[in-house]
Amino acid sequence: MDEHLAPVLRVADADASARWYERLGFVKHWEHRFAPGMPRYVGIARGGMHLHLSEHTGDARPGTLVYLCVRDVDAMAAACGIGEIDDMEWGRDFEVTDPDGNRLRVGTPKTAVTN
Repeated sequence: MDEHLAPVLRVADADASARWYERLGFVKHWEHRFAPGMPRYVGIARGGMHLHLSEHTGDARPGTLVYLCVRDVDAMAAACGIGEIDDMEWGRDFEVTDPDGNRLRVGTPKTAVTN
């Protein structure tokens, strides 16, 4: 197993959130419940990027900001219905908010844009 970072995002409905994250290329890899009827804890990934979506009230806080560095910010923006990408001296990015109020900033550094 390669080492990776997996930020935990608080969500109300893990299935609905996992479907929302599909537009960003994330795929559901696993789901855990301590017992039937208990909150779910779901792992999603896109390549080496991993996120955990938790329905547990003690995990994380809504409104968290996660930055995703991607190769093609234009394709990601199009998948999210974003028409305007911020152009800065270091790179280009945009921000979207998931159904639970968690913010995702998605960007490509200038060095990757020229490749």
